[in-house]
Amino acid sequence: MSKKSRIYTRTGDQGSSGLANGERRSKTDQRFVAIGALDELNAVLGVVCSQLTDHTLKQHIEALQQQLFISGAELALAKEVCIQEEHLFKVEKMIDHYDAALPRMTHFILPGGCVAGATLHHARSVCRRAECEVLHLKQQEEVNSHLLRYLNRLSDLLFVLARHVNQQLGEPETKWIP
Repeated sequence: MSKKSRIYTRTGDQGSSGLANGERRSKTDQRFVAIGALDELNAVLGVVCSQLTDHTLKQHIEALQQQLFISGAELALAKEVCIQEEHLFKVEKMIDHYDAALPRMTHFILPGGCVAGATLHHARSVCRRAECEVLHLKQQEEVNSHLLRYLNRLSDLLFVLARHVNQQLGEPETKWIP
């Protein structure tokens, strides 16, 4: 019978962590900051899924979570390209699908609504930060440009999904009043 592996390795106790290729870097390295932002976004989407009763939407968000996990793995590998043009098209198709049933926007809205809608707005803001962290990394090292475009589209999708969920639950949008 084999022993269960431990969750802790102690290899990061001095403030470094390993990439998938075995290279060790400081935990403050921009690559790890970007990976952490993607992980945080994935966790927020997990909170959204726990609040949803719409199984189709939940499946769509879980598919996004899978893609974010792959994106984090891509950054951890530091070379391999996993996000392709086709992933952008899938997100754009989802945006078009969910946006088609929404009323036209005539004003800016404040993030909020029902808990799931507000959490999707939170996810959108985390996605924007993740995009900035990946962009910061791209200024230092090579990064797949599709990943940046994917995150940009994803923040748009999360905005549309927040509006969709709020509309489905009859939550009015709060206008921003300048």
